[in-house]
Amino acid sequence: MNSFIPFKQVDVFTAIPYLGNPVAVIFEGDRFSTTQMQKIANWTHLSETTFVCKAQDSKADYRLRIFSTQNELPFAGHPTIGSAFAVLENGLKPQNHDYLVQECQKGLVELPLDQQQIFLTMPQPHLTIINYDLIRQLCDALKVKVTDIKAQALVNVGIVWLTLQLKNAAQVLNLQPNFQQIAKLTPNGVSGVTVFGFYEDLSIADIEVRSFAPREGANEDPVCGSGNGAVAILIQENHLLTKTTYTAQQGIKLGRVGRIKVKFLSNGRVLVGGNAITCIEGKLRIPDSF
Repeated sequence: MNSFIPFKQVDVFTAIPYLGNPVAVIFEGDRFSTTQMQKIANWTHLSETTFVCKAQDSKADYRLRIFSTQNELPFAGHPTIGSAFAVLENGLKPQNHDYLVQECQKGLVELPLDQQQIFLTMPQPHLTIINYDLIRQLCDALKVKVTDIKAQALVNVGIVWLTLQLKNAAQVLNLQPNFQQIAKLTPNGVSGVTVFGFYEDLSIADIEVRSFAPREGANEDPVCGSGNGAVAILIQENHLLTKTTYTAQQGIKLGRVGRIKVKFLSNGRVLVGGNAITCIEGKLRIPDSF
């Protein structure tokens, strides 16, 4: 005998199917053990698979458990937005009219809703300057000069990224990183390296972003929510933009065209979000012996 559990595969940071970053969203998550969740996440072989569970905190609309192919994550950007889109599409009615509240290992995360777009409120960040020796080694791995680094920090937004501003968007797109070196240089507890550069032609986007996480099993993340959150925090901290909203592009080198919207609120908080669209919908077969 088999059970069948509702399932969606949602493309995040795009309104056009197959140009963003997919996440597998599995409903009725309370029916699974942690071991079973990890087994399914390994099978889907996406960067993340999520399980929608009943909220334990009365302020939350649902609880989300997030898994990479290798381990459970306390928080992640694009899985959060994709899962929020999926639960709304599946008929969930939020307790609050204009935002969802997600419960996860990191705590409660507010997800403001803006027409067809979903945003996540970045957790209170923590920044530390990366020491010169590591910067020098990272530049060697990225094949750029130390003088090409215009701003840098180790940024913790629930997920931790070595975050670097390069000369411009063209340099970001032209990078040919040594992933083996990056994996060796990535400290414990850090996802990887996110780089960005500004466009001169603002008809494309404001910035180009790339995120490298070879130690996590993903040489390059197609479109990374937490990586863009780290970039936004670095931009805010260094006053690199005067406007309160901007658009980032990511994934071009992987055949994607991710579009990430960032908003700087007057209270200092940062919102990162965008569109999402369901590309696959159906039911997941769960054998009784699973």
